[in-house]
Amino acid sequence: MATENITVKDDLKPQSIDFTNQFNSGLTTLLKVLGVTRKQPMMVGSQIKIYKSEVNAADGTVAEGEVIPLSKVTKKLDRTIDLDFKKHRKEITAEAIQSSGFSAAVIDTDNELLKMNQKDIKKDLFDIVANGDGATKVTADNFQMALALSLANLAIKFEDMDIQSVAFVNPIDFYSHLGKTQIQTQTAFGLQYIQNFLGFNTIILSGSVPQGKVATTAALNLNVAYAPVNGKLSQAFDFTTDATGLIGIMHTSKSDNVSYDTVTLSATKIFPEVLDGIIQTDFSKSSGTSQEVKPTDNNEEVKPKANSSKEDIMAYLTKKNISFDENASRDDLFKLVE
Repeated sequence: MATENITVKDDLKPQSIDFTNQFNSGLTTLLKVLGVTRKQPMMVGSQIKIYKSEVNAADGTVAEGEVIPLSKVTKKLDRTIDLDFKKHRKEITAEAIQSSGFSAAVIDTDNELLKMNQKDIKKDLFDIVANGDGATKVTADNFQMALALSLANLAIKFEDMDIQSVAFVNPIDFYSHLGKTQIQTQTAFGLQYIQNFLGFNTIILSGSVPQGKVATTAALNLNVAYAPVNGKLSQAFDFTTDATGLIGIMHTSKSDNVSYDTVTLSATKIFPEVLDGIIQTDFSKSSGTSQEVKPTDNNEEVKPKANSSKEDIMAYLTKKNISFDENASRDDLFKLVE
């Protein structure tokens, strides 16, 4: 009977492979949801450079035969972040193994380490996108207006580009706005998300976003950098990884305290390429300083035109305090304008 809990090293190989597959599958799903397509392998210790854009636009009115002046868009370095290894270790005691069985005890430990590695990546992302400096700042009077203004500013920031919009919101703000409306959410990498809702391609729900704030950016502004946990490291450590090397896991028995260790190693960061391509909209305090939606010189609101986007129509209706259903079609919303 006692032999049931005797596990040799090779027996853990499938479990280690399953761990790396869970991590990679979850991260791949999250990146797909975010619309991120660029993954850059780098050496650990490399510096990731994040920029701010500056535009020097020349007057486009040029007389016949005259030289056309140059307009210039430059990216200026705003900050650098280091790509470093995140190391986690959990220990299973002899008592825990005897109580739960070896395999069960290892699985429980591995699940906790999976959550820790996911948390590392999410924290780095939210620290910059939702809470960091350098983003384009906007104020609004309420959650609905914050969403509308976020989309409007995103359209201006990435004008003439076909983008996927990504919003990061606090779950309390989101569900308070919905009230009793039922909505189906999905989960990826420990995050809840909704697609094609309220005018956004993707809405990510997280408590890491402060209440009273919405952070928005374009998918093309997000990148991934990682240091592969394979290659030279495999000469010194028996990490199990997949072909990408996004994460490594290693199991080791310890005789000095009669325990069993699970160690993980990863270096992955999701980061924005351009900081001011992030729109941080604050609606925590109602004020009269909210950004206006396309005001004219006489401070009258410009009515959306027949070819206006759904987001512009929603922003106008919100400003006019006209009730509307966010799920309605663009044409139905335009009828309320008329």
